[in-house]
Amino acid sequence: MIPKFEKDTALLLVDVQVGVDVLSHWGGPTGRRNNPDAETTMLDLLHAWRDTGNPVAFTRHDSVEIDSPLKLNLPSGEQKKGFEILSGEIAVQKHTNSGFIGTSLQSDFATRGVTRLVVAGFFTNFCVETTVRMAGNLGYDTYLVPEGCATTNRVGPNGADYDPELMHDIAVANLHGEVCTAIGAQDARELLRQDADGLSRVQ
Repeated sequence: MIPKFEKDTALLLVDVQVGVDVLSHWGGPTGRRNNPDAETTMLDLLHAWRDTGNPVAFTRHDSVEIDSPLKLNLPSGEQKKGFEILSGEIAVQKHTNSGFIGTSLQSDFATRGVTRLVVAGFFTNFCVETTVRMAGNLGYDTYLVPEGCATTNRVGPNGADYDPELMHDIAVANLHGEVCTAIGAQDARELLRQDADGLSRVQ
């Protein structure tokens, strides 16, 4: 574990938009999601990053799918309450699962000197996973906070209904140790702070 998140460490919140709650769109008639505390965790991280002055970045999904609730011209495309983007924070609009495709995210990070990312958001197995994979491939030292992510059930081509917690856990397992390091939310907050001796409380 690194000793501290310095000013080169950005918090990246993926698609924290009202439309992620339209569960029937994402998971079918029995649509449901895991981790109801994800937003609380993300807000805690957001406040911690803003308090320290470390960079904060958001992706906002503007879907090209006709029936998607994640369109920026719809009320469901708006940021969830508490996640309003402040002046000076990085915000990109995307049309694909990756926050880096067709956006200025990589150049925005370069301008701010960002080389390390802490990622949370929606959905764990879609836009979070794709963005984290690409971040790792682009060379960012990438940390995923699973407590700050959530997803929905998925119905497979054979009609099998896969539980949202299973989808979430498999996505995290696929990413951890391959393109990122999965860490707890408390660890992420602690890495923003140092004791008087200059050492992180995280071991």
